[in-house]
Amino acid sequence: MRTLKKIGLILLTIIAVLALVIGVFVYTLKPSYSGQQQLTNLTKEVKVYYDTYGIPHIYGDSEIDAFRALGYVHAQDRLWQMELLRRIASGRLSEVFGKDLLGTDKFFLSLGIADASKATVAKVDKDDTGVLLAEAYLDGINQFIKEGPTPVEFYLTGIDKKDFALEDVYNTIGYMAFSFAMAHKTDPLLTTINTKLGPEYLKDLNIGSSIDTEWIRNYNPTEADSIQNNLTTVINKALGALNIPLFEGSNSWVISPEKTKNGKVVFANDPHIGFAQPSVWYEAHIETPEYSKYGYHIAGIPFPLLGHNRKLAYGLTMFENDDVDFYYEQSNPENENQYLTESGYVDYEIVKKTIRIKDSSNVDFSYKKSIHGPILNDIADQIKGDRPVAMSWMYTQMDNKVIDALFGLSHATNLTEFKSALPKIHAPGLNVMYGDAEGNVAWFASAQLYQISDSINTKLIYEVGGGLPIKKKLLDFNENPQAVNPPWHYVYSANNQPDSIAGMLYPGYYLPENRARRIVNLLEPKNDWDTESVSQMITDVTSPIHPIIVTDLTELINVSLLSEIELNILNRLSLWKGSYELSSVEATVYTRWIYYYLKNTFKDELGEELFNQFLGTHFMKRLIAPLSKNESSIWWDNVTTKDKKENMKEIVNKSFNQAIASLEKDFGKNSDDWRWEKVHTIEHEHPIGQIAALRSFFNVGPFPVVGTREVINNMAFPYDDTGYYKTSSGPSTRRIIDFSDVENSISILPTGQSGNPLSKHYKDQAEMYVKGEFRKMMMNKEEIKTTSSSKLVLSPK
Repeated sequence: MRTLKKIGLILLTIIAVLALVIGVFVYTLKPSYSGQQQLTNLTKEVKVYYDTYGIPHIYGDSEIDAFRALGYVHAQDRLWQMELLRRIASGRLSEVFGKDLLGTDKFFLSLGIADASKATVAKVDKDDTGVLLAEAYLDGINQFIKEGPTPVEFYLTGIDKKDFALEDVYNTIGYMAFSFAMAHKTDPLLTTINTKLGPEYLKDLNIGSSIDTEWIRNYNPTEADSIQNNLTTVINKALGALNIPLFEGSNSWVISPEKTKNGKVVFANDPHIGFAQPSVWYEAHIETPEYSKYGYHIAGIPFPLLGHNRKLAYGLTMFENDDVDFYYEQSNPENENQYLTESGYVDYEIVKKTIRIKDSSNVDFSYKKSIHGPILNDIADQIKGDRPVAMSWMYTQMDNKVIDALFGLSHATNLTEFKSALPKIHAPGLNVMYGDAEGNVAWFASAQLYQISDSINTKLIYEVGGGLPIKKKLLDFNENPQAVNPPWHYVYSANNQPDSIAGMLYPGYYLPENRARRIVNLLEPKNDWDTESVSQMITDVTSPIHPIIVTDLTELINVSLLSEIELNILNRLSLWKGSYELSSVEATVYTRWIYYYLKNTFKDELGEELFNQFLGTHFMKRLIAPLSKNESSIWWDNVTTKDKKENMKEIVNKSFNQAIASLEKDFGKNSDDWRWEKVHTIEHEHPIGQIAALRSFFNVGPFPVVGTREVINNMAFPYDDTGYYKTSSGPSTRRIIDFSDVENSISILPTGQSGNPLSKHYKDQAEMYVKGEFRKMMMNKEEIKTTSSSKLVLSPK
């Protein structure tokens, strides 16, 4: 008995010691928000005050010291995120996650982002101020790598920490540019539909520019006023599985003093990005004698993509212009390593790469390149058949000056300086929004645009010898869509179609007018906007389009065949205003109905694989409203029923009946139980949170959440047969700057400031976010000092 007691005591002692050791070890992995730390290359002391939500307020005597400090504090909260983002474009995910990511690595290497980054860095001016600041930022990251605690993800994946270099910055920007592009999801699919079904099936897909939708209006006072097969399914699935943010859409509006309560500009912006944990933005406030900025940073990028100070504010939405083209190449039948050009057959360029695989041997692979770009047949499984398909992407074809542009935007002191930086953004296409304390408001569609003939359909793979020429006729930046201080006293963007330029409606993958129309409808009649009213608008969950679609579809319902429950639902839908509150039953019914409506219309022609690809496109979102008015569409007929030709009325009735039946099966016959909160949720997933035992530690949520696809509070989700809508993307921040009271401007992040799950700021904003609440973006030094939760002093070593 005594022996057992001794054994028990020994075991308890061992457990206690282990618990203590684990506790101490875990404690050492937490970010340090207070105390002192010495950094090499600092010239003077830098003070970092952390506010209640863990945002660093960095005060230095020089800008280069402040950026070195920024790199250090950014890394201690987001080093794992930095590591993931720099690996995507350089094809190094398999090194961390194993052979399942081999196809993704091959694809990104073939895009040429890493090669373009290397070429760009080789040509940079090392004495350029922007380069010096970027190098200081990277030095701060690398000093944290050497001296700071190792984030827990590095232990769990078994990878070593390695220094960051300027190439990593460009690779991260390159991934961001790729995630903006929709052509990869659209052009091969439309080409397949055209080839498989015929051009008449493209007519009703709403793939072109439209004169019947809400446009973003041009107004440039310096010009005359009269100027008027899814390729990436597997790639996106792989990145989605890793919970790496994909950039998808956005809202922004800037209101002139004439329409605001206090006679100063009010600025609002909420970029829509795939949800992940950690969230995409890292907030940091920097003050030096020559630089002041409250900025939003991407992990590993030194300059903020969104920012403001007391003089001006700027933000981004996605332009959605078409900057990717696909070309068929004709190989030499006698030599598979040659292809046809205007001057005859020439050799493909053969590019060779090596990919490291975790717990396996390295993989060597090669791919062909034509004058247009990489041949995708040997890289992407989605490109089927013997005809070689080459991809041409504007991002890798021109000198990359995006870092110069971000430096210029963040250091501009007025509208003129700000605009001068924009032509350096050749890709990705961005709607850049601007407002300042002087009362100026502006919108600029920033990208290198080029002349496109009306006879060229940019949404299809070009035949041999066709399509756009290699040397395109480039447009001057002043010809881009833009509006500066328009007489209607506001500018906005919701990724919708811009006004005409250079005699054409510029082709793109624009989103439907839903959000744009709601924004315009709210802004137009009101002339006393302030922070409170704009904060209500930015969390608005009402669609002006969905009730119109309901009206169109219900006119086709055969009410004589409906049950009492179905009649009650139809009556509720007829009174619905398009709101997606948690208690809404109508929102649940409408969303189910539209899914079955799309499935019954398109799946018979497309088949399972192409239908699922179709559901991920922008043109799918654009076609729902016009299709609801088009009874003559070729798509209504079910091609699998040879002895019958279906019509729109049959499809609409069948879809409604299926929606009601599925809801009864899931939630019972009491329709009051079919509330939106039961089907629409958000969970911020971490790559390692996929392991069930670690889910609650790494992931944040799930929470029921208001909103839906294409309302201002754009909580988007993928459609599938489950009838449950797990929000995958939405506002990555909501920020409002009122120049009548800049120091009380407000913002929110989806989860928290830190990417370290051991930090108290890992998820301290999550519940505020789903409730539509905000917190201050503090800029007053005395207030920051007196309310600061901790202070970190960085001094020269």
